[in-house]
Amino acid sequence: MAESGESQSPELLRRLLRAKDRMDAASHEDWPVQRLAEVSHVSAAHFARSFKEAFGVPPHRYLLTRRIERATALLRDSDMGITDIAFQTGWRSLGTFGRIFRDITGETPGALRVRARAAANGLQQVPACIVSAAHRPDLKTAVLEKRRRLASDIKATS
Repeated sequence: MAESGESQSPELLRRLLRAKDRMDAASHEDWPVQRLAEVSHVSAAHFARSFKEAFGVPPHRYLLTRRIERATALLRDSDMGITDIAFQTGWRSLGTFGRIFRDITGETPGALRVRARAAANGLQQVPACIVSAAHRPDLKTAVLEKRRRLASDIKATS
């Protein structure tokens, strides 16, 4: 949550979370601000302002992000067609889906699918223990020591 969200009442935050949970559970549905405000039992204007304050993004942008995340997972993990994925994740237009997907991810849905599959095929040739070791966090140095080193590096370059 954003720092300014800390000034909101716990009751309002619970109501906002309720609306956010509904969007998460059914991101393929239409979620106009008025509908979300009804879920939260506040006015539409108050909901939109409070949601952005609490979560750092407006409700519509949050919903778009959730849809793109779901579409990305389907592109990577299924053989569904791109058009089917667009409509299943709540888009009414394939063109809008493609444009917004590219704006958010930096690549087209087809390009992401090709890249994700190529990456998955490349990792299949590497033993699982090596892949796990490569993704394991570096725990040789304590977190506080890493922060001190980073801070001293920043001061040194300033």
